[in-house]
Amino acid sequence: MSDFYYLKNTVLCCILASALFSCSSRDTPAPVSTLYGSSFTSGRSLDEITSNQYAVKKGDTLFSIAWRANSDVRNIARINKLSSPYRIYPGQNLFLVESKSKKITKVSKAKAYNKKSNKSSIKTNKNSSKNTLASTKKQAYGKNVSKNEIVQKSLPKSDFSKKIKQWQWPVNGKVIEFFSDRAQGNKGINIAGSRGTEIRSAANGKVVYAGTALRGYGKLIIIKHNDDYLSAYAHNDRILVKEQQLINAGDVIANMGDTDANKVMLHFEIRFRGKSVNPIKYLPKK
Repeated sequence: MSDFYYLKNTVLCCILASALFSCSSRDTPAPVSTLYGSSFTSGRSLDEITSNQYAVKKGDTLFSIAWRANSDVRNIARINKLSSPYRIYPGQNLFLVESKSKKITKVSKAKAYNKKSNKSSIKTNKNSSKNTLASTKKQAYGKNVSKNEIVQKSLPKSDFSKKIKQWQWPVNGKVIEFFSDRAQGNKGINIAGSRGTEIRSAANGKVVYAGTALRGYGKLIIIKHNDDYLSAYAHNDRILVKEQQLINAGDVIANMGDTDANKVMLHFEIRFRGKSVNPIKYLPKK
């Protein structure tokens, strides 16, 4: 009997050792889907940038970097003193967050300026009534219009300053996963469909990103609609537009697929000033 138990324990030990060895010898990491308890990545930002600085890589655009950093592209451009069309190059180091020293300097300069302006305003106010009366008389005869008024009238209104009148659904289909505010939650909505289904732009805008550089999104399109809103269309099978291309609401921009996902679907996001918002609150009710 003792020999039997000895043999049984030996076999169990061998099985346990074999299992441990196979786990430790894994060459590839565990599937991403198991980390989130889902059968697919759901378009979650697996490639988020959480550092204060970032070294530009090939294929990056300022919009794709801002997207990964959950930031407004204008803010990053301002910090790095970049002007439109925001040209960047591989190896370039970008600051994603403004340093505290710069903020302190700005505050101190503002205080110093306010002190000077307060002193000068006392002197200015004494003569302001006379100047106002004189300029009013001259303008009454169409003469001596101020330079500020001329500049304001001559500036054309940007298309990207206009509000979005109406959003539209990018594709017809069942929503299989909704937006979540949780840290690892879905940053948009997932809409089921069949491969090749036409994906349409949800509003007028310009394509600011079209590519595969953002891990977890597959073939991705990002569209700028105005100075505040962007929309994204992920996991496409084919991208049918190019960067900088102007498009209208309802234009076909891609075909549905399953790139970087385990299921054919569209992952759709809307961002307001760099932050994810719930698309359902913007899209018309079905």
